Amino acid sequence: MQLAGKVAVVTGGLSGIGAAIAARFAAEGATVIAADIAAPADSLAHVDVADAGSVTALFARIAARHGPPDILVTSAAIGCNLPFLGTPPETFERVLAVNLRGTFLCAQAAARLMAGRGGSIVLLSSVSGLRGNAGRAAYGAAKGGVQTLALVMAAELAPLGIRVNVLAPGPIRTPLTDQMATPETLTPWLRAIPQARLGTPDEVAVAALFLAGGAASFVTGQCLAVDGGFMAAGVTG
Repeated sequence: MQLAGKVAVVTGGLSGIGAAIAARFAAEGATVIAADIAAPADSLAHVDVADAGSVTALFARIAARHGPPDILVTSAAIGCNLPFLGTPPETFERVLAVNLRGTFLCAQAAARLMAGRGGSIVLLSSVSGLRGNAGRAAYGAAKGGVQTLALVMAAELAPLGIRVNVLAPGPIRTPLTDQMATPETLTPWLRAIPQARLGTPDEVAVAALFLAGGAASFVTGQCLAVDGGFMAAGVTG
């Protein structure tokens, strides 16, 4: 029960990696709010992370019912797999609005509540935010922004007792991956992963638990890739 007595907010918490993290945290004793746009509109957990008013309302409801959160994980995201020259501006803007602006809004709202009492923030990025992957102009730009945002947050929020770290999943079998990938696009990824398979949401959730919990009390400003060796591999033959 590593998170007993903790209040944890997981955005995108009703599907994929977010749902796995929410379940893992709950199993470790946390009170978990799986905040999601798919949650009922009149529920505590409903949020559109790209909308500042919706985010403000979410954290006000959480604070009123449970007190300030101890943990935030920003897993809400959308994706697309389009070449750079074929990415419409409105698609680029929407992906950044959810994946980068949404991360900023939720992290800022949570940090204001955590300030002075401490907390842990885990931002979900991607290996696509660490290196250039074909078809990821919008998604990679947004996730790369998350990486830099985390570094700034870690430096500025440490005096307030708040740790900030990043998880960068590689190819993980989720509904979003299924939406973005085709057999033709997935095959090169599998060839580039030394473990030669997709990861599972629970493998990411275990890493999130480490970064969010007390075992990582002296870890901040770091990025942990959960990728089967993808970032380590160069030309593998």
